[in-house]
Amino acid sequence: MEILVCVKRVPDSAENEIEMNAEGNDIERDDLVFSVNEWDNYAVEEAIQIVDNVGGTVTVVTVGDDESDEVLRREMAMGAAKGILLTDDAFEGSDCKGIATILKGCVAKGNYDLVLTGAQADEGAGAVGGMLAAMLDYPYASLVNKVEVGEGKLTVGREIEGGNQEMNEIEMPCVLSIQTGINEPRYVGIRGIRQVSGVEIPEFGAADLGVDAAAVGEAGAKVKKVDYFVPESGDGAEMLEGSNDEIIEKLIEILKANGGLA
Repeated sequence: MEILVCVKRVPDSAENEIEMNAEGNDIERDDLVFSVNEWDNYAVEEAIQIVDNVGGTVTVVTVGDDESDEVLRREMAMGAAKGILLTDDAFEGSDCKGIATILKGCVAKGNYDLVLTGAQADEGAGAVGGMLAAMLDYPYASLVNKVEVGEGKLTVGREIEGGNQEMNEIEMPCVLSIQTGINEPRYVGIRGIRQVSGVEIPEFGAADLGVDAAAVGEAGAKVKKVDYFVPESGDGAEMLEGSNDEIIEKLIEILKANGGLA
């Protein structure tokens, strides 16, 4: 199988103190520590496991600037055979549709049986995978936490409400958005990263992908960030004391006072 996994370089929330920028429309990104999006790690691991079982090649792709090269090399050290960097000044400021449009151009340049994305990234929209599938006219499944390979098709499990799982059969080529917990991503050491440090990673811009520069980037974005803010903190939790009956009575009074009970 030929598998393409879409990955993203994102701020590492565990290593950074996030602050708003002066314009109030984004976070301050200078001097942040970046890493690969957590959900994407699970997608790459799943692709590697599939190829280990049935053969094939895993290619990782990202949309970004030259610094995004580091997340591609990290995933190549993890086990992906190839990396592709999609970079162009015209891509800056792309919304989810713009990113999907750029990725579609990359998919068209290859011959992939399966395209994987993480279920979501740092901004939480969870939209790129579905948009990409629609643009490609491929079958799509989201929140996938189980993949079994068959002849020309996959059996996939999806995490749905109430802790239940939904099983589907899906024909290839297709797009899947992978949920965390589907596997345990393998550890990547410094030695592995050094081994791929000299591997050439091809770069493609808008013209290479057949993408209209006016349809992506800030100019083509249909969704624009207009405001970022940190929610005000409340007074914290009110701890109720007493016997169970007393606590229940106090809780009912609080709910009534705040419109929770008639």
